[in-house]
Amino acid sequence: MAAVAWAQLLRGARGAASRRVCSTRARARAASAVAQELQSSGSRRFVLERAAPFSAFLMDSFGRQHNYLRISLTEKCNLRCQYCMPEEGVQLTPKSELLTAQEIITLARLFVKEGVEKIRLTGGEPLIRPDVVDIVGQLYKLEGLKTIAVTTNGINLTRLLPRLKEAGLNAINISLDTLVPAKFEFIVRRKGFHKVIEGIHKATELGYRPVKVNCVVMRGFNEDEVLDFVDFTKDLPLDVRFIEYMPFDGNKWNFKKMVSYKEMLDTIKQRWPELEKLPCETSSTAKSYKVPHFQGQISFITSMSEHFCGSCNRLRITADGNLKVCLFGNSEVSLRDHLRLGASEEELIQIIGKAVGRKKKQHAGMFNISQMKNRPMVLIDQLDPTSILKSAST
Repeated sequence: MAAVAWAQLLRGARGAASRRVCSTRARARAASAVAQELQSSGSRRFVLERAAPFSAFLMDSFGRQHNYLRISLTEKCNLRCQYCMPEEGVQLTPKSELLTAQEIITLARLFVKEGVEKIRLTGGEPLIRPDVVDIVGQLYKLEGLKTIAVTTNGINLTRLLPRLKEAGLNAINISLDTLVPAKFEFIVRRKGFHKVIEGIHKATELGYRPVKVNCVVMRGFNEDEVLDFVDFTKDLPLDVRFIEYMPFDGNKWNFKKMVSYKEMLDTIKQRWPELEKLPCETSSTAKSYKVPHFQGQISFITSMSEHFCGSCNRLRITADGNLKVCLFGNSEVSLRDHLRLGASEEELIQIIGKAVGRKKKQHAGMFNISQMKNRPMVLIDQLDPTSILKSAST
């Protein structure tokens, strides 16, 4: 009942805020009114248990606080992963329509001011953008931002990581779907396996803990390597994250290709029956486990078999400046256009708040998603566990 009361009050707060001229004083009065109403309604305990004061504009009608923003730096990629991009490639957005570095920082500053604490840079492949180090350095200066992360295919990581670390990068996810070089070339349609492995080791040498390795498991491709990936964590501080194969435009998704986390878990427990379940944060997208005495751990991203929409705290901005409140949703709002038309900070906040307010409770399920028209993955956000969010409502 407390959650319902909070959601009702939140909708009222957002509606009231949108009818006002959003001056700092008016917004402060609105926040104060919400606090008083919560205190008198008996929902105060519910709110205090879950959050410090948080911007109503980044909170949806189900009470989910969005403090994690993913920003795509480019649509381009130097690989052609089968689950991410059609073999023939994709139609790229003209460079003039992509966000500039200054526009990225302007939007990031706005989101951080409203309560975002973590920003992840994605692509395409973010490390092929020439100014990526400068962008990380500018983000590092934003007061209130606690984590700057990147999701990369690892091809350019060894060369760039020392500079990225110096600029302020403090978390890394590296995509790797096989430990067999020949199979790597088949899956990504390019060479580069040894560069990725070198990048993983470089990250551990520079002190990143853990280095997250994202592995999309596909039947007939790499499900036979699950045990090898677990063994990969024995002597390295890795978090190998097994991701259920997901449908996106152009990747020819088929239910028969999907290997569920329960199937993977059963296979692993047959080899390591002592496997331990690890605690996780409420907003975590992963179910984490560890083989005793191994340096690293493993995780499962169950976006298809067991969605985690109820704890979603993520938003994403595409390389061409569109705000997507859900990875699987096809609804987008162009922040780039409003920014270039001279929208004020308060107007942008209102636009963002309305988009977040329309976010649905959960995605439509794997079969419905497979029939939906959406961008290819490469044009949304490089595939990553924490990126797998929620979409069309059931």
